[in-house]
Amino acid sequence: MFLVKPQLILQPKHLLSKLLIGCMIMAGVNSCPRLMVVSDLDLTMVDHYDSENHSLLRFNALWEANYRHNSLLVFSTGRSPAIYKQLRKEKPLLSPDITVMSVGTEIAYGESMVPDNDWVEFLNQNWDRNMVIEETRKFPELIPQSETEQRPHKVSFYIEKDKAGEVIKALSESLEKNGLDFKIIYSGGIALDVLPHGAGKGQALAYLLKRLKTEGKVPDNTLACGDSGNDAELFSVPEVYGVMVSNAQEELLQWYAENAKNNPNIIHATERCAAGIIQAIGHFSLGPNTSPRDVPHFSECKPDNVNPGHEIVKFYLFYERWRCAEVEDTDPCMENLKVDYHPAGVFVHPSGVERSLHDCINAMRSCYGDKQGRKFQVWVDRVSPVQMSSDTWIVKFDKWELSGDERHCCITTVVLSSKGADASDGFTWRHMHQTWLEGWGGKDHSNWLF
Repeated sequence: MFLVKPQLILQPKHLLSKLLIGCMIMAGVNSCPRLMVVSDLDLTMVDHYDSENHSLLRFNALWEANYRHNSLLVFSTGRSPAIYKQLRKEKPLLSPDITVMSVGTEIAYGESMVPDNDWVEFLNQNWDRNMVIEETRKFPELIPQSETEQRPHKVSFYIEKDKAGEVIKALSESLEKNGLDFKIIYSGGIALDVLPHGAGKGQALAYLLKRLKTEGKVPDNTLACGDSGNDAELFSVPEVYGVMVSNAQEELLQWYAENAKNNPNIIHATERCAAGIIQAIGHFSLGPNTSPRDVPHFSECKPDNVNPGHEIVKFYLFYERWRCAEVEDTDPCMENLKVDYHPAGVFVHPSGVERSLHDCINAMRSCYGDKQGRKFQVWVDRVSPVQMSSDTWIVKFDKWELSGDERHCCITTVVLSSKGADASDGFTWRHMHQTWLEGWGGKDHSNWLF
């Protein structure tokens, strides 16, 4: 495995600079990011064997409560845009600030996924996709993946594990004879991708770090996370921490044994998937690593730096636990909750109906435990606080709710004010307004309380 170095001589370009900075502004990052997490998806961030998505939801709560406002989240996946978007419909994934897809051959920014055309131009150099297809047809062992996975700079196949070594050797010799600059990546014990030589997850990460440096926005720390062979390059980027989750596959563990066993900045976690990422954040002392979901009593959940994001996450975790009867239904509990809500505060339901916040709190009593023993999960995404004055914040976020097989989302805006001289004394909720996210609205509004 080679050391990944940026091969593109980067010149600041107005459009791309605006995209990158705009992406950071939307994330609330106005200075150098505190942390940039760069994670693979399948069996790294997402555990397909965890039907309840516990570890993913733990990471979500940690990120939105402690990192969203000053850090960057990057998904680096082998998936094409089509099946990446499908995964987002199936799993409670957060919205990343940057998405790297198709094994590092496509880079997109923000929720609208604006493509990086400079990266495309770079990968076009000495790349002949038609010739790659012509040469790979000579190997019947290579079974083409679906059309969605065949991308401009990625030609993808399945191959049986016992045949992979011999075919990779012969295919490499064939492509070299045709003068192509290429790279073959084998991962998961079954998938084989042919890419331009300058492509790959590691090269894409190096490119992003170079871009951020050009803009004076180099992250304080970067953590790369993976489980398979196509993630190995991520760990070869200089000055990057790395975690191989406990369920890492054989080809990545072999690379680690041969190339990085004595590197203290790369660890093999003892936890699976997203739980392993949380473990690595703590191991390397990159910031808070206790997810609010791991705190049984919210009175014990006090972050070092109180921020509106933590307040939002804390309330919706309480709301989930209330509906599932995982907290006690007592008068003092409800009265303590009311203290955090202004007596004149108003809640505007997605249907347009207005109620006082205190009436909404009272209405929660009738819904106590109505989801007990059933699948009910609540999470928030894209928590974006803007401080309007010394003691007032406007916080926008997406609130997601999964009840059984039904999943709904509303765009939420909350006005918070600090209880004391600063946010360390906690917040008072003064106003809340919700509208359905297009395509994710609920037909039955009766059980949508907050």
